[in-house]
Amino acid sequence: MEDKEDVEDVKNEAKANPVPSSNAGDDDHDDDDDDKAQDEETSVPLEGVLSATKVKAIPRSIPPPGIGQKIYEIDPTLSGFRQHLDYRYGQYKRLREAIDKYEGGLEAFSRGYEKFGFTRSATGITYREWAPGAKSASLIGDFNNWNPNADVMTRNEFGVWEIFLPNNADGSLPIPHGSRVKIRMDTPSGIKDSIPAWIKFSVQAPGEIPYNGIYYDPPEEEKYVFQHPQPKRPKSLRIYETHVGMSSTEPKINTYVNFRDEVLPRIKKLGYNAVQIMAIQEHSYYASFGYHVTNFFAPSSRCGSPDDLKSLIDRAHELGLLVLMDIVHSHASNNVLDGLNMFDGTDSQYFHSGARGYHWMWDSRLFNYGSWEVLRFLLSNARWWLEEYKFDGFRFDGVTSMMYTHHGLGVGFTGNYNEYFGYATDVEAVVYLMLVNDLIHGLYPEAVAVGEDVSGMPTFCIPVQDGGVGFDYRLHMAIADKWIEILQKKDEDWRMRDIIHSLINRRWLEKCVAYAESHDQALVGDKTIAFWLMDKDMYDFMALDRPSTPVIDRGIALHKMIRLITMGLGGEGYLNFMGNEFGHPEWIDFPRCDQHLPNGKVIPGNNNSFDKCRRRFDLGDADYLRYRGMQEFDRAMQHLEETYGFMTSEHQYISRKDEGDRIIVFERGNLVFVFNFHWSNSYFDYRVGCSKPGKYKIVLDSDDPLFGGFNRISHTAEYFTCEGWYDERPRSFQVYTPCRTAVVYALVENETEPIKG
Repeated sequence: MEDKEDVEDVKNEAKANPVPSSNAGDDDHDDDDDDKAQDEETSVPLEGVLSATKVKAIPRSIPPPGIGQKIYEIDPTLSGFRQHLDYRYGQYKRLREAIDKYEGGLEAFSRGYEKFGFTRSATGITYREWAPGAKSASLIGDFNNWNPNADVMTRNEFGVWEIFLPNNADGSLPIPHGSRVKIRMDTPSGIKDSIPAWIKFSVQAPGEIPYNGIYYDPPEEEKYVFQHPQPKRPKSLRIYETHVGMSSTEPKINTYVNFRDEVLPRIKKLGYNAVQIMAIQEHSYYASFGYHVTNFFAPSSRCGSPDDLKSLIDRAHELGLLVLMDIVHSHASNNVLDGLNMFDGTDSQYFHSGARGYHWMWDSRLFNYGSWEVLRFLLSNARWWLEEYKFDGFRFDGVTSMMYTHHGLGVGFTGNYNEYFGYATDVEAVVYLMLVNDLIHGLYPEAVAVGEDVSGMPTFCIPVQDGGVGFDYRLHMAIADKWIEILQKKDEDWRMRDIIHSLINRRWLEKCVAYAESHDQALVGDKTIAFWLMDKDMYDFMALDRPSTPVIDRGIALHKMIRLITMGLGGEGYLNFMGNEFGHPEWIDFPRCDQHLPNGKVIPGNNNSFDKCRRRFDLGDADYLRYRGMQEFDRAMQHLEETYGFMTSEHQYISRKDEGDRIIVFERGNLVFVFNFHWSNSYFDYRVGCSKPGKYKIVLDSDDPLFGGFNRISHTAEYFTCEGWYDERPRSFQVYTPCRTAVVYALVENETEPIKG
């Protein structure tokens, strides 16, 4: 990696030059046997005019850094990598100190949106933009008939362009609400018109390809006012993953308003307590699933206005649902017309220059987390969504790509700690993640931060003050991959120990969100679990008035079992992508036209069809289709967890993983889970171990007719324990366990009805 000045050097430089340039270049490559070889120059604040002293204080603060040593108590193995970890924490602390010194603290630093972009005062509108590579700049738009000579901006010595537009003579704003705006710059790459980097809304006019920035500042009476308090963070997180655009049953792009009115009540009824929304940040390419962001502060205009989104979030809060945003800080669209790429005519303003700033698999740009202004931009962006829209937290996308210079590509993580704490680790990116988690949890203690990391980075979910990265949860991505691997095997080749190992293989004291499948498995080119299990039979045999097939019977049974055991053992949180709860057929295919490659080849499109870019919720609701049973089971599963809180119970014990019988038995809380994965064998008087004495009863049965089962188990039966060790448990009771079923037994302490949803 490249050898750079560390933060201490930058601070020393700042003593001689209180407002040095933020556009410092990279030093030459220089290998070093010290982890400091991973550090890069972190430039200090760029503008005296934007000093923190001018930022209005609010009564919130972020606690100072801790000592960062508790990680060694939690995981003594980390002591062998103390040099790397102490260096990492030292870089974080020095950066916090620099931000305190030059910006007035992380709280003030993270409010860049109050100075950059468009800000309105009583006398007019100020527009500021950091574009150090530009030679000249002017603000253009509908308000001045796109005249580049009308409103020429001035630049200070630190590359900040600025213009003040006074109110009109009648007191009206110089830029009307809803009008189009752009910045025209003379850059090293030529004259270009760009959407302001801090724009709060952008739209694509009908029939046009480029987007336009929109000056969004509605009259007070038109602004949405939040009515409902944000819910407290639940002890266990049950996330319903969604995409607003494809959430309609009709082949079209859905709206925030329709999602608010039609989809949120469905999520609440299903029993989830959080909704995670993808593709919020504006992205010019719809088929990117929202991951190629062009305008980071703007909600996607395809689904409605910013105030429509606010009304959606407020309604979710009224229903008691947390709203998590799928935020993308791992990369950005390479779109030059609409996004940040080549914004000031250089490839190194927001991103690393050259190959390091380009993700070849994603065809996108990679942020330079060592740049002071990039830190300001990203930290302010995270805060903006929490502050302005009242999101309750984030799911950070692509964190593995951020934390390693190889981006996790072509690397098989084995769990060897050398894979996490070496020269391939991007310390700057990890320090940014520590800073953003500091910000989130310092200002919003109830907020939730979930990180998408497939590598298993140690300390990922340990608080920053203890030396960790600071996330609340890691997405347990390996589980979904394991299920896809297993589903390609014959039933007799499934191994109970293999299933269990994949589910429980997570770090102590680091919480995980488990899922059997997410949006990734639903995309064209892959298959959902339901499709792996039932394939083409789903087209002809899901109606209840037609005979089923062995494929359908097997598929429905295993679909339920897979989801329950994933929730039961996989983590402290659970996630499901919308529609997968009832086994949504087919795949997701965004509308697209034929793509003509430079080599003459043509990648066929789908005639811009929305047919497979929607969610057929009507299938799950139809009482004449077998999808209904799977949906009802998922609903019952969520309500079971709500009632018993087993995902966060400290008591978990796996007492049986029998390869011959294909039986898995485990306890979680006061519940005993019994899974029979055998394809034909059912067992009478099957003894299962338990820890607590007394009477047990069935509280969830996958074989219930309500769930599309065969009603082979009596729900009126009571199960009494007998003393004596069995499967290393002090007591046991006997059950009937039919083939391909999952049954949950609860210790009867307070009489509770069986979970029906």
